[in-house]
Amino acid sequence: MAFAVALLLASVAALYAAGIYGRASALSTLETQGRTDANLKVALLRAVLERPRALPFLLSRDRDVEDALIGADAGKRNLLDRKLEELVAGTSAAVIYVVDRKGLAIAASNWREPTSFVGNDYSFRAYFSRAMKEGTAEHFALGSVSNRPGLYISHRIGPADAPLGVVVVKMEFDRLEQDWRETQRPSYVVDPNHVVLITSIPSWRFMTTQPLPTESLAAIRESLQFGEAPLAPLPFTQTEESNIIRAVQPGGGAQSYLRITTSVATTPWRFEYLVPVSDAVAAGMREVQLLAALAVGAIAILAAIWLRRRQTSSANAAREQAAREELERRVIERTRDLSLARDSLQAEISDHRQTETKLQAVQQDLVQANRLAILGQVAAGVAHEINQPLATIRAYADNSKVFLARSKPEPVLENLDLIAGLTDRIATITEDLKALARKGRSGEEPVNLQEVIDGAVMLLRSRFTGRMDRLIVSNMPQGLCVFGNRLRLEQVFINLFQNALEAMEDREDGRVNVSFAVAEKDVIVSVADNGPGISSEILSSLFEPFNTSKENGLGLGLVITKDIVSDYGGRLEVETDKDGACFKVHLRKVPA
Repeated sequence: MAFAVALLLASVAALYAAGIYGRASALSTLETQGRTDANLKVALLRAVLERPRALPFLLSRDRDVEDALIGADAGKRNLLDRKLEELVAGTSAAVIYVVDRKGLAIAASNWREPTSFVGNDYSFRAYFSRAMKEGTAEHFALGSVSNRPGLYISHRIGPADAPLGVVVVKMEFDRLEQDWRETQRPSYVVDPNHVVLITSIPSWRFMTTQPLPTESLAAIRESLQFGEAPLAPLPFTQTEESNIIRAVQPGGGAQSYLRITTSVATTPWRFEYLVPVSDAVAAGMREVQLLAALAVGAIAILAAIWLRRRQTSSANAAREQAAREELERRVIERTRDLSLARDSLQAEISDHRQTETKLQAVQQDLVQANRLAILGQVAAGVAHEINQPLATIRAYADNSKVFLARSKPEPVLENLDLIAGLTDRIATITEDLKALARKGRSGEEPVNLQEVIDGAVMLLRSRFTGRMDRLIVSNMPQGLCVFGNRLRLEQVFINLFQNALEAMEDREDGRVNVSFAVAEKDVIVSVADNGPGISSEILSSLFEPFNTSKENGLGLGLVITKDIVSDYGGRLEVETDKDGACFKVHLRKVPA
C-alpha cells in the first residue's frame, strides 16, 4: 500500500512538472520561430517601403513640375499629368500627384479616372503641412477621394522661404497584405497611437491594440486621418502571461496567441505577429508528459523488482549455495563456448576483411567503367551532332572549287563565310563535353525563332537536295523571340527535320508540316510527318541513348534534342499513330 501511494504521488507530481516544463519549452520554441518569421516579414515591409521613397525627392527637382507650379499653363499641367501617369505604371506607387502652395492638386497620375485628385484641396492633410514646413513628411491615412488606405510620402518643391508646392507619392500595401494572409497567422502594423494600419485581416484595419485617450481620439477624428473608422479596440483579451492573448477570430471563436512585437526601422511603426499556441503547447505538453510517464513507469518497475527480490531473498538463502555451484559450472561451460565463438568470430572477421578488399577493387573497376561509358556516350553524341555541319562544310567546299574553276570569287567568299559560321556551330556542340565537367546549362538569350528555322533549313538543304520541297513551313510568326541559344536551337530543329525527312524517303506523297502556336508564355513548334509512325518498342525508350530504328543511326539525336530544350526551360513531346508522328517543341517566349 505504501508503495502504491508513493507511486501515485510521484506520478501526479511528475506529470504536473512535465506539463509546466513542456508548456514553457513549447512557448520558447514558438517565440524563437515566430521572431524569425516576424523579422522576415519586417524585412519585406522595409523593402516595400524603400522603393518609392526616392520618387518625391527626384520629382521635387524636376523642371516640368516647377514649370507647372510657376505658371497656369494648362498644356504644361497636362504634360505633367501624362508624365506622372507613366511613372506610376513603371513603379510600385498607387498614385503620384503635385499640390501647389495653397494645397490644391494641380496634376495627378490618375487624372483620367473619375476619382482624379486634380482640383481637390489637401491643405488639411498632415503630409502637406509638414512637408511645407519641414521639407519632407510621411503620413498613413485613408484617402479622402479614393477611400483606400495608404502611406503618403511627400517632399517640398522649392526653397523653404519660397515654396512652390508639394509632390506626393501614395503607396498601398494590398500585395504585401495578401502575402501575409497566406501564412494563416495574423500580422499587422500599428502606429504610435496603437492604430492598426497594415494587416493580414482586413476587418482589423483602423482598430486599436488598446483604447485611445479622449484627446488622441478627438485629434485623429478632426484630422480625418482614418475617415469615419470607429477606432474600436481589437477583440483581444489579455491573459495572466504578458505575451499571451486571446483573440476572437473573424469567423467566430476565440484562440490563444503568442504576441511577438518588433519595431520597423526608419518608421515610428511597430510590427506585431500572432502565433497560435494551443496546438503547439498541447503537443509539447503531451510529449514531455509521455516521457515523464515512461520514466515513472520504468522507475516503478525497477522499484517493484527490488521489493520483490527483497521479499524472496530470505526464502532463497537455502538454495544459494547450490545455485552458486550451478552458476560456476555454467560459467565454465559458457567460457568455453565463448572461447570457441571468439575463435570463430576472428576467422569470420579475417574473411570479411578479404571480402572488403576485393569489393573495393571491384568498386574501383566499376567507377572506371562508368567514366569510360559516360565519355563514350558524350563522344558519340558530339560525333552525331557535328556530322551534319561537316557534311554541309564539305558541300560548300566542293561548290567553292567549282566557282574557283569558273573564276567566280564572290560565291567562293560567301561559301567561306558560311563555312566559318559552321565551325562556330561545331565549337558550340563541343561545349557539351565541357558541360559534363561542370553543372548547369549554357547561357540563354533572346533568339529570333524565324532565324533559327531558316538556319536549320539552310543546313539541311545540301543533305536533302531535291527533297526540301517536302518540308512545308506554315504560319511562321514574324519577329517572335524565344529564350535559348541560336546555334543550339538550330541543332534541335535540324535533328527533328532530318528525322522527319528520312522517314519520308520511301513515300511519293511524303510531307513534313512545320506549324507554330503562340501561347501566353511559350511557343509551340510542331513538326509532323505522314510517315509510318514510331513503333511501340522504340517509343517506350525513345529518349534513351543508343535507341534507334535506323541501320546507321546512333540513337543520340533525340536525346541531345530533349536535353537542349530542357536546358532552356522547355519540353519536348511526341505523338504517333499509323498516319505519322508529330514532335512538339515547347519554348519559353520572350515578353514583347
